[in-house]
Amino acid sequence: MKNLTDEDASHAIMHHEFGPKITGIAENVVVIPSQNWCSQWQYLSKDLENHAKTGEADIHVFVFLYNRSPLFQEFMNFKETVWGNNQIPYLRFYRNGIFFFESNFLPAEEIIRKFVFTNQAG
Repeated sequence: MKNLTDEDASHAIMHHEFGPKITGIAENVVVIPSQNWCSQWQYLSKDLENHAKTGEADIHVFVFLYNRSPLFQEFMNFKETVWGNNQIPYLRFYRNGIFFFESNFLPAEEIIRKFVFTNQAG
């Protein structure tokens, strides 16, 4: 898991999407904007760390805890109005740089299944 920067978030706000250095870094990418106090995020973070140790799936995970950013209000407004999502954690899925699915909280196993299923289907 890697943390996104304020610059990455600014790019998303300006272009309505994260940049290719994030979304296209690998075949499978999930970006998770959230807030550090969220209990579902805290669970998911630990769950993803445990799955990362197994090497079970090749998924690059990027996190933006926007309540810790000076862009907090701006990013939250963007996420809620442009992406139409007012829940956290918010998950955006990319395959080969192309957005293909969004969700709110999912356990790590479900995140892995989403990539495996869409890879087999497409």
